[in-house]
This record gives sequence, C-alpha cells and structure tokens, in this order.
Amino acid sequence: MRFLVVGLGNFGASVAEGLQRLGHEVVALDRDLDKVEGMAAVLSHAVLGDATDPEVLERVGAAEAKVGIVSTGDDVSASVLIAISLRDLGMEHIYVKVVSDLQARILDKIGVSNTVFPERESAQLLARRVSRASLLSYFELGPDFSAQEMVVPEDWVGRSLRELELPRRHNVSVVAVRDYLSDHMEPIPDPDAPLKESDTLLLAGRATDLDKVARIR
Repeated sequence: MRFLVVGLGNFGASVAEGLQRLGHEVVALDRDLDKVEGMAAVLSHAVLGDATDPEVLERVGAAEAKVGIVSTGDDVSASVLIAISLRDLGMEHIYVKVVSDLQARILDKIGVSNTVFPERESAQLLARRVSRASLLSYFELGPDFSAQEMVVPEDWVGRSLRELELPRRHNVSVVAVRDYLSDHMEPIPDPDAPLKESDTLLLAGRATDLDKVARIR
C-alpha cells in the first residue's frame, strides 16, 4: 500500500518510519533539505519539494497513493492547500495534523474530516493511563469505542471468563489474554481456564464501560 507523508517534523517522520517498518511504500515530502536528508537513509522515497504546489504532488506520484498524512506544523494555510490538492487528485483517505479546533473546522468545511491532535490525544491517553494503576495501555479505536490492556483484578484471579460473564455484566469483550511472565498471548482465550495473577486482559468496549472495569480491584 502506498502512503504519502507531507512534512517531516517529529510527527510526520515518526509516522513515515512506522509505515515503512510495517512494509508499506512511503513517499515523504518536505521543503526542508536537512529533514529530507535526515530521513533518506530510513525511507525509500524522501523527496525535497513544496507540497503546496499541485504539480509537485503529481510529480511524486501522490495520485497513486491511497492515504495521505499532512503534518505541516503551525502552517495552517499550507495544510489546507495541500489537503485540497490531495482531494482533487482523488486520494481516498487524507489525515491532517492540526493545532487548533479552528483549523479542524476549516478542514471539515472542505471535506477533510480526518484530523489529528497528536499532543492533545497523547495527553488524554496518558491522563487516563496514570489515573488507573491497573491499566497497562489504552487505545481509542473510534467514537466512544476503545481497547485497553489491564492486569487481572484480585477478585478475578482463579475464576474463568465464562464465570465472570464480562460481556453481560460489564458490557466489554475480551479480545485476548496475555501471561506477562512468559509474554504468551492467547488471541482466542479458553473461556473455562482460570485466570492467573500473572495474566493481563485485552478488553474492548465503550470508553465509559472500560473505565468502570478499570476501577475494579
């Protein structure tokens, strides 16, 4: 799958590198030569150019990319211009890093609703994680739908998933069970196996329901 990443600041460079590691084709574009040269050894296609110019986007093959990630820092006008150009090229999915609600609203008006607030989202996830000692990780998967990995509450140790009836009692689903001592994960856990103190649970459900479960001791 081909991705286009515009802007090689900390966020854009991290996304580009992550996608490359996952085996995708990544074309990264930035008008700062130092940033392009800094990523040249990591990415197969790191290109110097001004993405606000539609001809530059066409030249790097933006039309062949299914997903575009725009990360132009505080340059709001640049992000809007680039998003419009990518939309005009027929790109299926466009994600734009934004720095304000106003920028997000502007992009939404032109038909780009996939906006990302990296700092805000990271801060909110950290706040949720540190407020619950039982949480090991937390992921927002969509509007009011999340997943979290948590240690098994003391009251659940020795009991089975069938006995606990988490979907019925707590409105959450068990995606997997992991033994953190052996780091072995069971993606389809045995519903009759007793949970161990060394187990962690990967749960999915509404954020409010997950929060209630994380409070159980």
